[in-house]
Amino acid sequence: MLIRREDSLLLVVDVQEKLAPAIHDAETATANNVRLLTAADQLAVPAFVSEQYVRGLGHSVPAIRAAAVNAEFFEKIHFGCAAEPGVVERLLATGRRQILVTGMETHVCVLQTALGLKALDFDVFLVADAASSRTLENRQLAIDRLRACGVHIVTTEMVLFEWLDRAGTDDFRSILPLIK
Repeated sequence: MLIRREDSLLLVVDVQEKLAPAIHDAETATANNVRLLTAADQLAVPAFVSEQYVRGLGHSVPAIRAAAVNAEFFEKIHFGCAAEPGVVERLLATGRRQILVTGMETHVCVLQTALGLKALDFDVFLVADAASSRTLENRQLAIDRLRACGVHIVTTEMVLFEWLDRAGTDDFRSILPLIK
């Protein structure tokens, strides 16, 4: 199944100020989230950004806040976004059934979000290079578990090229700097 920009939305989970410094290779995961948020904005793909317990973990890191200019932010206390009151209704209101999930930590909030959305019959894609945990082992076990449960594992570039569908367009030229 290909990711179609007209059928998908982006959900960035908990890339937050007090959590990110403890995450393995947080710089790469954050940079890939910025690329996805930027492309989503340029291609009119709805984007959502969750923030887990802001009082304790702070807001999203500055790079995420800067890139998420048209994204809808929401605070949560449940680990999985689908368990947070009102979130599923917001996602359903877009009319889109493909959800690209990214963020921190892969084995906790990202995993519980992806599995919760999968249980609601969304087509869920984990953007693996835009998700990480404090340890590589936790990250990898989460990816393995999500794959076994039917979540599609993709990369940032897969998403960008599938959203674009073809070269030689204005959209392709505008997104190309995010790929290079």
